[in-house]
Amino acid sequence: MKNRSWIRPSACSNAGNCPEVAIAPDAVYVRSSLRPDAVAHLTPGEWRDLVSAIRNGEYEL
Repeated sequence: MKNRSWIRPSACSNAGNCPEVAIAPDAVYVRSSLRPDAVAHLTPGEWRDLVSAIRNGEYEL
């Protein structure tokens, strides 16, 4: 996979178990800092749906 600019939530700081996201024009990539080789590829629509569901409390986090 190409090198991507991965970002993580500011709440994670330097913790070792954080979600990381790389945003491209036509895709959003998501991974765990514990397993950086396991990358999920989402469309922008899928990303919006996921973020909306999390904000609406549809997942127990």
